[in-house]
Amino acid sequence: MTTTSKIFVAGATGLLGGRIVAALLDQGAAVRALVRPGTEGDKKAALTALEARGLELVEGDLSDPVEKLAAAVGDATTVISAVQGGPDLIVDGQVNLVRAAERAGARRFVPSDFAVDITKLDDDDNFMIGWRRQAAAAYGDTSLEVLSVLNGAFYEVMVGFMGIVDWEAGTVSHWGDADQPLDLTSITDTAAFTAAVALDPEAKGTQRFAGEVLSMRQFHQTLERATGRTLELKNLGTADELRAEITRRAAASQNPFDYVGLQYQWCMVTGKAKFDTLDNAKYPQVKPVSLEEFVREGHV
Repeated sequence: MTTTSKIFVAGATGLLGGRIVAALLDQGAAVRALVRPGTEGDKKAALTALEARGLELVEGDLSDPVEKLAAAVGDATTVISAVQGGPDLIVDGQVNLVRAAERAGARRFVPSDFAVDITKLDDDDNFMIGWRRQAAAAYGDTSLEVLSVLNGAFYEVMVGFMGIVDWEAGTVSHWGDADQPLDLTSITDTAAFTAAVALDPEAKGTQRFAGEVLSMRQFHQTLERATGRTLELKNLGTADELRAEITRRAAASQNPFDYVGLQYQWCMVTGKAKFDTLDNAKYPQVKPVSLEEFVREGHV
């Protein structure tokens, strides 16, 4: 595959999807993105900036009939899904996209996996990862070559959205063994690796990447070093106690998003979803930023 091959991207208005588009354009690829009708505001402005760089936009939705969605895919040889959301998108939408890509004559599909090693987990370990596994099973008969890109946990989530770091209280909290290695990568570097895989004619199967592999103890030490602050490292309990807390919250809530962050942490701190090997060396042109550099650059 050459950089003149056309890549179709669904989910281009998201943080990861937009950066995948940018990374592909950086490599000279022809890129078409699916956008919902009526996209406005900051998302529209971001798309306009990418259009100025050569992005082609087509309106549509993953729930469109296969024929209409296939017309949107058009002559793209590779289809990348960077969608986020519930099972209507992750399962039904992605399966519909695969069928449309098949009809359009595309050759490869990159699903919206972008997580810890989902191949090592069970569906009920994490309901969001379970949806991705269900989608993969549903389109398992596809004629497309499926290329899954895994990146561990995003730096952005670890330092800002999972409740691990409380900057006001000055604490870094964790469950389980503080020395269990974890796979971590920035969103921008995940996008760069995804673009490299999509443009690599030799890429096959599941690819695993990490910006850094750090334990929670090293994660804590890195944050202290990068910020110059003293932060308390707090152990909230064992991995078994974390599992019990997930069960308790699940019984008390009708909204699984109330405990999905804990499910991600369980998958990581138990080591169950740890990458056995990394594929970084296949793409030496991608030089991932370290967590320390990321924090020093103000991404907190």
